[in-house]
Amino acid sequence: MSAILAVTIPFFALVLAGYLAAHRHVLPESAIPGLNTFVLYFALPCLLFRFGAGTAIFDLLNPAVLGVYLASAGLIVFFTVAFTLRKPVGLKDAAFGALVAAFPNTGFMGVPLLVALLGPAAAGPVICVVLADLFVTSSLCIALAQAGGSEHGARDGALRALRGALSNPLPWAIALGAVFSVAGWQLPGPLDTVVKMLADAASPVALFTIGAVLHRAGQHVHARTPPARYLPVAAIKLFLHPALVFALAASAHGLGAPLGRFEIAVMTLAAALPSASNVSLLAERYGADNGRIARIIMSSTVLAFFTFPALVWVVAGKAG
Repeated sequence: MSAILAVTIPFFALVLAGYLAAHRHVLPESAIPGLNTFVLYFALPCLLFRFGAGTAIFDLLNPAVLGVYLASAGLIVFFTVAFTLRKPVGLKDAAFGALVAAFPNTGFMGVPLLVALLGPAAAGPVICVVLADLFVTSSLCIALAQAGGSEHGARDGALRALRGALSNPLPWAIALGAVFSVAGWQLPGPLDTVVKMLADAASPVALFTIGAVLHRAGQHVHARTPPARYLPVAAIKLFLHPALVFALAASAHGLGAPLGRFEIAVMTLAAALPSASNVSLLAERYGADNGRIARIIMSSTVLAFFTFPALVWVVAGKAG
């Protein structure tokens, strides 16, 4: 356990550092979008490109990993909507609650954290999870959120979400890395050094940015949200989601799917990560109850400081 905490504590400490920097106004709120842009368009794409280029294409797009993870995400989405859809939580708010229940922070936190814990081989299954959530989980939830609007609200919402995923640089960085992996190409020396420097900056800056974004989301909340409206969703994220992923993956393995203990462990731990911080920005953009979403993300992040290392200790031992 001490070896696990030696890895996880610095990651969560950087999130706390970003939160405190924004809270104490050491980091002005106007600087947060710039940090987010640096991570999203420069540092993290370079990190994912390097992982993609160094990973076999089957590991990047493992159909068994994608199938199991998407099945579990779909079940979590519909369960959370059914569980929370009651006054005063309408369909839009229930759908965004389902998104934070099924969408772990794999991009900014999960890729570097799981690679640090389990080694470079964890990159492939985590990248599968990233792609599944960017293209399917988010599109499904946004479509549900828009279903109560116009006649074509759900379809238009899904198309908008898909266009947003396609404009995200992360899947393109993964795809470019996959091309390099298949072709056996390498970047020229100076360019490779630049990419490596940006990739090395991705993890600390991304974690710091998560904390700053969480503080910003909390500052823009104008209504009090009772704990009963957000803590159960945080519990679904941290407990039910990883348990379901593990159960489905173990069942698929028993039926002969190409899933080993290592892949099952990586998928389970990815699902056990706190909610993705950028969902609060999506909720704000679509006019959902961002106060509730921000509190779900914040509570899942705080609780994950305790729950995630404990699950690593249980699951990673079985993967060895």
